[in-house]
Order: sequence, then structure tokens, then C-alpha cells
Amino acid sequence: MSLFEPLHPERQEESRGHPLADRMRPRTLEEYVGQEHLLGPGKPLRAQIERDQLTSMILWGPPGVGKTTLARVIAKRTHYEFVSFSAVLTGIKEVKAVMADAERLHRRGRRTIVFIDEIHRFNKAQQDAFLPYVEAGDIILIGATTENPSFEVISALLSRSKVYILRALTLDEVKLILRRALDDTERGLGNEKVVIEDDMLERIALFSNGDARAALQTLETAAAAAGGTPISEALLQDVLQRKMLIYDKAGEEHFNLISALHKSVRSSDPDAALYWLGRMLEAGEDRLYIGRRLMRMAMEDIGLADPRALEQAVAAVEAFRFLGEPEGDLALAQVAVYLALAPKSDAVYSAMGRVHDDVQKTIAEPVPLQIRNAPTSYMKAWGYGEGYQHAHQFEDAITEMDCLPDSLRGRRYYFPTGRGVEKRLAERLQELLEKKRRKPDAE
Repeated sequence: MSLFEPLHPERQEESRGHPLADRMRPRTLEEYVGQEHLLGPGKPLRAQIERDQLTSMILWGPPGVGKTTLARVIAKRTHYEFVSFSAVLTGIKEVKAVMADAERLHRRGRRTIVFIDEIHRFNKAQQDAFLPYVEAGDIILIGATTENPSFEVISALLSRSKVYILRALTLDEVKLILRRALDDTERGLGNEKVVIEDDMLERIALFSNGDARAALQTLETAAAAAGGTPISEALLQDVLQRKMLIYDKAGEEHFNLISALHKSVRSSDPDAALYWLGRMLEAGEDRLYIGRRLMRMAMEDIGLADPRALEQAVAAVEAFRFLGEPEGDLALAQVAVYLALAPKSDAVYSAMGRVHDDVQKTIAEPVPLQIRNAPTSYMKAWGYGEGYQHAHQFEDAITEMDCLPDSLRGRRYYFPTGRGVEKRLAERLQELLEKKRRKPDAE
């Protein structure tokens, strides 16, 4: 019926020559691991699949989290015709031929799911070719992508599809998948009697960084290399081609290393910061977690002593998102050095602590009338905005108007340091305070 052979998961699973990652693909929703936010009991996507009431969708997520697998599960669970092809190998002529077949089937009362792997690789013209068939209901389009669909999928197609964001698998989820592969005698390694300690299995899961395919490939390679002997740390190190570092993303060493990085930056020691960063990178730590912590350091320990520190941290995270590993790691290293060398100030961090204390320990006084907005005549009559002084109508844009509640009048929270840019801010703050004191009372 089509230029493309419809996907038959049953026949594919019968092949023992396929890689372990392909053989171990879940066949049902019950076997599927992860994405509970989408496929847990009562979740909308699961309900659509179970009721056979699908709409076009884009599955967006990192590699190895189950995008293609989910499409195959849907193919087996629903009663649609299913056609699968890759955007890398398909041109506009082939797309139109498949669409024509789907249109004919629709006229006979049958609908077709068209699964497109790596849909972000299709150009605008290729994506446009699907649009009329999606609109007419001839096909249910399921696209899989590792790229942000708002950038890579045309807006017309995007507006007619539901975007589902798939998350990287957790450490426990990857370990569950590995254990299933070890125990499965039909499709997995159950008949090979692979011997591997739990901590080695955890190392494989850790290094996969949420990618089940990568984890299963590593396990399969290690099992083949072991040849029936226990998989040792040395063997696994050879398979991974990197040193096995003692590290646990959820345990003490995880927190020890991030603490070491943070304190090295705070202590203005760029060499130590680079070392601890390197340890975390080599151990397979989530780069975005490191990026978030670098942002926190920029705000907590540098603040307004160098306002560009936060800009640099944000830019480093965006650079990593764009480049990925290993090139993007350099952006994290660059900002770690920048933060270590930047002048330090925790003045804003400390100020927010003082604010928090006052908010917790004092009554929640109403906003002073003079700084309330008065969008209606009633509110003006009630005194909202009365006595408000518009700063731009005063010399140097400085007023003597109080903006804090009466009980906190004159309270100081922010005490800038004399380091970096904050030295200038301290001078400016002192100038403002002196000018406010010299101003005559308007009342």
C-alpha cells in the first residue's frame, strides 16, 4: 500500500541479530519505563492511547529516552495503519507518495499514523507537504526530535500538533532497564549468565546520562568482552575508554564535589575550581545541573560586585545547550574561571536574608497609599495614590517619599561592599541617602 513497509514490531523483535538496545524495546505501555508525567495512570497521553483517540504530536527529548519506542508502542496498541521513515533518508517525492496512500486509506475509513524520526532534519518544503493531510485528518503525524520544535518545526504544523516533552531517564530507571536486559532470556542477556556487581551496573547507568540506548550498548559490549567472566571495573573502564571515578549523583560524593567547586569559586581559586569541575565532568555529572550551580554562585557570591558574572553564567549554559558535549564543557570551564577571578560580594544575598526575616517576623502591613495604583475613580476617592511623588519631576529624580510600611520606615537591607562595581554602587547609595536627608519635608 505504500512505498514504505509498515512497521511490524513483532517481526523486528524476532531477530536475534539486532543490537540489545533494539531487542529490549518495550512492546507495551506496561513495559515502558519512564515519562510518568505523560504515561502515568490517568495522564492525558496515556488516555489517548488507551482510547485509540490520537491527535498529531511531536515527541521532544534527548537521545535514548524512548521517543521511537513510544511510537512503536502506540502502533501496537492502536488500530491505525503505521508507517515509519527517517527524515534523513526521505525526500519530498517519497513524502507525497506516502501521503497519497494515506489519503486513499482515509476515504476507505482507515487512518494512518506517520512516524517521522528526526523531524527537525526536514526542511520547510518537506514539512509543508504533510500539512494538508494533517488538516484533513488523513494522517496522525508523530514526529520525534532532539531539537527545540519551536525552532525546527514550521509554525503551521506545530499549531496542529501537541508537543510532549520527554525527560532524560533517571538513574533508577536506567538501572531497571539494565536489570531487565540481564534477566530477559527471550530478548536480553538472560541466557548468557552475565555476572556484574550492582555498583558496576550503577556506573553504567551513571555514564549513560539518562540515555537507555547508550546504557544498553555499554552493557552489551562489556558482556561480550567479559566472555562469561565477571565484568570488572578494569574491563568496564576499557569499554568506556575513561577512568572510573568514585561518584554517585544522588549520594555524598555528588554533594562533596559541588561543594568543593562552589567554595573554590568563592575563595577566588580558579585552578581548584577547574579541577573540581573537571572531576564532575569526567564522572558524567549532568551539565545543566553544573550550569545552574554556576548561576547560583554568580548571584550568591559575586552579585553586583560584577553584574556581568550572571550574564556569563547564563551564556555558558546556553552555549552548552547549543554545542552539547564535549565542546560545550569548555563554556562551563570558562565561566568557572571567570567567577573565581571576579570580585566577590554577598551583599544582595545577605539583604534578601534580612528581608526574609522581616517578612517572617513582622505583620504584613498594607502597601502605603501613596504608592498604590489608582485605576478607578473610586480608588482615587479612597486615597489610593494620594501624595505620590513622580521621581522624574524632581531634581536628580530623587524624592523624599517613603515606600516602606510605617513600621519599617528607614530600615536598611542592602549594604554594598567596596569591591568591584559594588564600590561605585556604594558611593551612589550614600549619595542618594544624603540627598534624601537634605530634601525639605514636602508636607
